[in-house]
Amino acid sequence: MSAQTAHRIAILIPCLNEAATIAAVVRDFKAVVSGCEVHVFDNNSTDATVEVAKNAGAHVRSVAPRGKGNVIRRMFADVEADIYVLVDGDDTYDANATPAMIDALLAEGLDMVVGTRLSEEHAAYRFGHRFGNVLLTRCVSSIFGRTFTDMLSGFRVFSRRYVKSFPAHASGFETETELTVHALELRMPVTETATVYKSRPEGSASKLNTYRDGFRILMTIARLFKTEKPLAFFSLGSGLCALISILLAIPLFDTFIRTGLVPRLPTALMCVALMLFGAILLVCGIVLDTVTHGRAESKRLAYLAIPGPRRA
Repeated sequence: MSAQTAHRIAILIPCLNEAATIAAVVRDFKAVVSGCEVHVFDNNSTDATVEVAKNAGAHVRSVAPRGKGNVIRRMFADVEADIYVLVDGDDTYDANATPAMIDALLAEGLDMVVGTRLSEEHAAYRFGHRFGNVLLTRCVSSIFGRTFTDMLSGFRVFSRRYVKSFPAHASGFETETELTVHALELRMPVTETATVYKSRPEGSASKLNTYRDGFRILMTIARLFKTEKPLAFFSLGSGLCALISILLAIPLFDTFIRTGLVPRLPTALMCVALMLFGAILLVCGIVLDTVTHGRAESKRLAYLAIPGPRRA
């Protein structure tokens, strides 16, 4: 018995109007991952996605709230398995890479393996998406430390303890950012492997809006920065307030030294108010940093309470 067949493996496919591709995705993953269960979670498709997925042999469920993050939250809550493979339903990822990713997870006792997209097809991975991915990945890396080269990949393999400890706050495409930060925050053992990324087949359209979803991802990074690194976040605001206060106060001190008068009283009051506000921000950061450390300890204990992946 192989290491893979000794574990329950679930293929999780979030879908919205993927009738043109979902049958091929289900078929390909069933062929390369022996004994797996394929779960398609439909997000209010208006085409024949549900019927096609059922006919292909997938377990199909519906998720009413719109957004990929909402679908993943439901997937992680409802599906029971030892190993989870998350992949988009647009037939752009190479199913043949899955066994190697699962083997890496089991052999090294990892919690997440990310399929890094490699493609020579311009239509498959447009320049705007590449640039945005690199920019956002570097933002996360600068805030949270070591990260991945393809933070927004939709092809990942997870351990059970990763899935069952994931908080799933995001509602849309920013969920990939949250998946990455969750692993970095708890310092989980993770890796990435190169996978071929293909163009969408004819008749299939992307649901990703480069600018709208890019902005939402950027806001998610800022929110996670505030939540996970509150001392650094509020210290930036505190330092900015203190700097503006000092710059405004320099002419006032110069005038006071020369004349002994403070003729611009409103400016002086603003300087005092900014400095006080900066001090309040710093205190908020210190208090929230203590709370965050306690919350991180609780999350790690919950994560460790679930057995990690073991080789059969």
